[in-house]
Amino acid sequence: MSKVRQLHRKWLKNREYRLAYQMLAPEFELARAVIQARVRAGLTQEQLAERMETSQSVIARLESGRVRPSTHTLERLAAATGTRLRISFEPDRAQP
Repeated sequence: MSKVRQLHRKWLKNREYRLAYQMLAPEFELARAVIQARVRAGLTQEQLAERMETSQSVIARLESGRVRPSTHTLERLAAATGTRLRISFEPDRAQP
């Protein structure tokens, strides 16, 4: 197990860390989906950037979860990776 994973498990015992991590979950999920689309398409960040007519650093920021992409950007990413963008609303498990 990696040291980062061990630290994460340790930190999850801290309530403030756990709540902050949970609040960031949607951003992590989106970043993970972007990476998966690129990898499934067999593309490097540079190749995806070329297809999207942007820079590799933009792709890196998308994959890091540091930015919230627009719907237009996600549509371009879907076209560049040969995937279909689907956005849905699901019940919040935390709400009664």
